[in-house]
Amino acid sequence: QVQLVESGGGLVQPGGSLRLSCAASRFTFSLYNMGWYRQAPGKERELVAAITRGGNTNYADSVKGRFTISRDNAKNSVYLQMNSLKPEDTAVYYCSAELGGRVTWGQGTQVTVSS
Repeated sequence: QVQLVESGGGLVQPGGSLRLSCAASRFTFSLYNMGWYRQAPGKERELVAAITRGGNTNYADSVKGRFTISRDNAKNSVYLQMNSLKPEDTAVYYCSAELGGRVTWGQGTQVTVSS
């Protein structure tokens, strides 16, 4: 059974940085496409960034140039480096693993950007 555990969320001031980590277990990590999504209160869950098993990346327009997704297959982990954070980045951030159209989610980690 696929298991994903996120960490690294917290409270940060506008303009600050955070690095989210997602540790994967109980599956062959290198075969999966990985992603980060977020959900703000009262809003739908949205894609933030994704990285394919081949290393190709894509980003939501709202985070391009500020966020970077990466993966380390040796550590079964995916990361999201978030710079120049804005209050509108406040949300619960979820890690996802996708293979053959089947998606598994982590439990989420809260990111709050506020002064």
